[in-house]
Amino acid sequence: MSIKLQQLQHFVMVVEEGGFRAASHRANRSQAALSTSIKELEKRLGQPLFESGNKTKLTPFGSLCLPKTIQFLNVYNAFDNDLKTTAAGQQGKVRIASVPSVAAKLIPSVLGAFCEKYPNVEVSLVDDNAAGVEHRLYSGEVDLALGNPSHVEEGGISFTPLLSDPIGVICLKDNPIAKNPEGIEWQMLLEQPFIRNGTCTLLDPTPARALSEQALYSVENITSLFSVLELGIGVTTLPKLAFPTNETRLVWVPLIDPPLERQIGLFTLKDRTLSPQAQAFHDLCIQYLNYSH
Repeated sequence: MSIKLQQLQHFVMVVEEGGFRAASHRANRSQAALSTSIKELEKRLGQPLFESGNKTKLTPFGSLCLPKTIQFLNVYNAFDNDLKTTAAGQQGKVRIASVPSVAAKLIPSVLGAFCEKYPNVEVSLVDDNAAGVEHRLYSGEVDLALGNPSHVEEGGISFTPLLSDPIGVICLKDNPIAKNPEGIEWQMLLEQPFIRNGTCTLLDPTPARALSEQALYSVENITSLFSVLELGIGVTTLPKLAFPTNETRLVWVPLIDPPLERQIGLFTLKDRTLSPQAQAFHDLCIQYLNYSH
């Protein structure tokens, strides 16, 4: 016969309530059932916990057992609470990888809602290019990722689309291209020095790939790219989300021929169950970001 958790709880209740009658009310058990529970505990321990002539007074052995029992129950209750809160997504850690434009413009709204709802969950957010986001997910470094599917191989990854991000041309405001705010055709860019960047792979399936193929410059880092663009030595194409809202010298003009857009969505591994915390973040992303941009 093993010691039962309920027996230990009943033992402490009898002491705290000052007797079996009050303890039976608290335990929502009959006094006889509570007495039987204590007797079974005493039988298992091999020593009486209460004096035979005074059922409210502890024996010397009972006095030794009481603090140990209380300590154990406190540890158990904390353990039980930790498991339940973790299962409910209230504790733990969630790790997210995202392409920079999404991390800067979209994730903050989701993160704000998540932190308010799950204040005790640690959040780790890293931004990377599309290929890096994919690698971090495959390696298990992150729980879920946000980006576009052009770099993602079919098979082990599940993609949930959230929004469309149109592709446009970025140039200085005094560039003749900027006089076409309604949109511009790719052929009009042929006479402009073109700066290739990581998102220019989106041009590859279209005739506009000629722009990337004849590019004089190639800049991968987004901060460096804008510094080069501000020099006025060329133009480039970028998704609208990648264009800073506080930019004053540059302008974003939609590309209307060919009309291009990238799909932004959530990536998860098909063979890996999300933790409750990651699932909660995943669901908030769908709630807050599932719209046409």
